[in-house]
Amino acid sequence: MMIVTIYFYETDIGKIGIAEKNGSITNLYFANDNLPKDVEIYEAPILKEAAQQLKSYLAGTLTNFSLPLEPGGTAFMKQVWGSLCEIPYGKTASYKSIAEKIGNPNAARAVGLANNRNPIPIFIPCHRVVGANGALVGYRGGLELKNKLIKMEIRQ
Repeated sequence: MMIVTIYFYETDIGKIGIAEKNGSITNLYFANDNLPKDVEIYEAPILKEAAQQLKSYLAGTLTNFSLPLEPGGTAFMKQVWGSLCEIPYGKTASYKSIAEKIGNPNAARAVGLANNRNPIPIFIPCHRVVGANGALVGYRGGLELKNKLIKMEIRQ
């Protein structure tokens, strides 16, 4: 069994923990998230790269991440997360439009649930998903951060 390693970085949006397993990013933790118990604190090369890309993104100089991502979840969740990665930088999509995109137009609520369970926020841009009326709804990092990320992307 491979060890999960995690490393913490100070960023413009606070302290962030990034975790990896087998050379792929598995989780991003905000300061208020509960951390897993059995992890090793070690800055693996992929974590250093992820942190560098995150800093560039937050500085407005990177619009697309190029990292190996391995979020843990059901097949449906992974399908939703895959479609989130297709939302262009600086744009938003509704839960309903994501449900339609994955061929399940009545699954907006399930899409919302999958969005909520996204283990790698920012890298899998769940902050780009908004309510049908454009309202900011639900974000693990808080609505203030969601709003900040969306506004930052639109300004670039």
